[in-house]
Formats: sequence, C-alpha cells, structure tokens
Amino acid sequence: MASVVAVCISEKKGERKTPVESVVLRENHGIVGDAHAGDWHRQVSLLARESINKMRDMGLDVDNGDFAENLTTEGIHLYSLPVGARLTVGETLLEVTQIGKECHTRCAIYHQAGDCVMPKEGIFAKVLKGGTVQAGDAVALVEAGSE
Repeated sequence: MASVVAVCISEKKGERKTPVESVVLRENHGIVGDAHAGDWHRQVSLLARESINKMRDMGLDVDNGDFAENLTTEGIHLYSLPVGARLTVGETLLEVTQIGKECHTRCAIYHQAGDCVMPKEGIFAKVLKGGTVQAGDAVALVEAGSE
C-alpha cells in the first residue's frame, strides 16, 4: 500500500520545506500556510521517498522536504502518472497537473551532485477535495487520467 511518509511546508518559495505533523489542504487552493498555495495548477508538490533515496545513494545528506516537496510518498511511482490522474491522499482528492518542472536556477543539490530528482520525478497537483493529511495516510490512484 502506498502512503505519505512526510508532510512539509515553507513560508517562502525557493526554500526547503520543513516537515510538520499534519497539513490542511483547501479545495482549489493547496496547503494552508504554504508559499505555493493559491489559484494555480501547482498547488501541491509530491516526491517519492524512492526518488530521495536515489540522491542519498549519490552521497547527499537529504531528507523529506529538502526538494521543496509538500508530500513525500512511498510505494507509488509518481512520475509515471499521467496529467489528469486523480489520487486520494488521506481524506483529500488531488488531480495531477504537471510532471516534473524546469529548474531555471540550479539549486544547491544540483551543484553538489550534478543532478536533482525533483525536475524529473516530482509531480504537481491541484486540490479537488480538501481535508487534513499526515504521515501514514494512504495514497491511492482512483482515476488514471490521460495526457
């Protein structure tokens, strides 16, 4: 079963996110209190623990939130999901809006390792149904979507 490993927020864009006990996702907004929330297509970011482990295997000391992801998951191949796929995360419903992103400025992780997983393996979603999410919540694909 896929699950949430950590939930993370930051007050400013462009910085690592800090793990917190739980977050509140608001419909058509994102995570209450997070810098990336708002009326746009990248309300919530997700990255798999398996992706973070790839960077750890390269010798980097990185953990949940270090790639500015809101939700760190385990057991689901996030970046293979198509745009439009819908996921339940705890009591919430998310729709995948973007796979990966272009990094305009190379982050410290890229400079340390010569690579970064977030631009290729991170995904972004909008909130269709809000609620509270915390570590341990189940993650499930409910609609495959299409590109």
